[in-house]
Amino acid sequence: MSNTPFPQSFLWGGAIAANQAEGAYLEGGKGLSIVDLLPTGAKRRSIMQGSVPSLTPLEGEFYPSHEAIGFYHRYREDIALFAEMGFKCLRVSIAWARIFPTGEEETPNEQGLRFYDDLFDELLKHGIEPIVTLAHFDVPVNLIEKYGSWRHRKLVGLFERYAKTVLERYKSKVKYWMTFNEINMLLHLPFLGAGLTFEEGDNVEQIKYQAAHHQLVASALAVKACHEIAPGAMIGCMLAAGSFYPFTCNPEDVYQGMEKDRESYFFIDVQSRGEYPGYAKRFFRDHNLAIAMEDGDADLLRGHTVDYIGFSYYSSRTTSTDPEVNKKMTSGNVFGSVANPYLAKSEWGWTVDPLGMRITANQLHDRYQKPLFVVENGFGAHDEVRPDGSIDDGYRIDYLKRHVAAMGEAIEDGVNILGYTCWGPIDIVSASSGEMRKRYGYIYVDRDNEGRGTGDRLKKKSFDWYKNVIATNGAEL
Repeated sequence: MSNTPFPQSFLWGGAIAANQAEGAYLEGGKGLSIVDLLPTGAKRRSIMQGSVPSLTPLEGEFYPSHEAIGFYHRYREDIALFAEMGFKCLRVSIAWARIFPTGEEETPNEQGLRFYDDLFDELLKHGIEPIVTLAHFDVPVNLIEKYGSWRHRKLVGLFERYAKTVLERYKSKVKYWMTFNEINMLLHLPFLGAGLTFEEGDNVEQIKYQAAHHQLVASALAVKACHEIAPGAMIGCMLAAGSFYPFTCNPEDVYQGMEKDRESYFFIDVQSRGEYPGYAKRFFRDHNLAIAMEDGDADLLRGHTVDYIGFSYYSSRTTSTDPEVNKKMTSGNVFGSVANPYLAKSEWGWTVDPLGMRITANQLHDRYQKPLFVVENGFGAHDEVRPDGSIDDGYRIDYLKRHVAAMGEAIEDGVNILGYTCWGPIDIVSASSGEMRKRYGYIYVDRDNEGRGTGDRLKKKSFDWYKNVIATNGAEL
């Protein structure tokens, strides 16, 4: 395997989230969480943006997270399939509302804690390292109703208690942690990202950036707790990444691309460097945003920076200052983008740009000089099951092959990448659309957009492809 750029310690695996996979949304003492209020259909996007009609599930709506793919009950058989592929790690999230159903209990829910004990034990039995995200689009609904979620300082202390609880419980089982999943999503889908809801007349930007400050402080407190409770562990942050290309070499386009990148880098600048960057301070001044910060916040941020940068990469984006060009837009992991004439798109309008993976990894390395972890990358597509039960997803193999190769090139460039957890190694509910039809997995789950199906698991063609990638440590793609 001397012809592979991937180090022997490289962590190959996959990534799922509690809210998209577990189901069992009120079992085991769990409370309601953000995604339990997201139905399928036309209303989903506006709710994710903060226009929430109800803080309880409504009659007549279908909420795909309530059952999801039943991972809560079927995790052993799913992990056995991951082990068959040779996974070195699996990224999962802990559902905050499984541990503290309302977020305010004095003592944690033992049933919830035992579930994750069993889950991590099952992974370790198969030699699979758990990579654990503390908050993956997850806030107990009671905290939204009572405090307005992360707009209120109260959540900082409640999150710290939750983080300390699970760090103490699982310190002997988990070596890799992350604080907030795609923390920059707060700016784009504030209810999904942070449980924020808005009413007429609200200063939305003020609320979003105040909530961001509270999450950044909470992240620093979780880093502090991890270093104290589990000093041998690593704890990182997580960015929804993908560079913005200027549509032309017009300096106005170039500058706008830089500004759009900074919208996302802002969060990681604070988590990795320990202070608010100058451009953010100017943004607050220019937009008359007064962010309330308590004594000691600056010291917390400065003293407790992350050990590594986790990031998702699905596509690059393109931006223009030309109104005519901006009429030709496409999508990609929520971020609007001008259609790039040099690149193909997926069925859902996401740009396919493998070289962008290498570019993004190099930019993050150059900016932060810390280890990176590719914790999401995948191809959502409509898969057809043939009469003989086979599923030929060659298009997924092609996408992943080119992105893994680009990641290898980044490592050759000198970028330190700890591992690769592709999104989602088994079909799960789409976060953006709530669909099952938008599939990412190497393993097909027989469930449709309306929740019908047997739930049976079927191996796709990509299953054996990824198994071989892992077996050869990336030498054979």
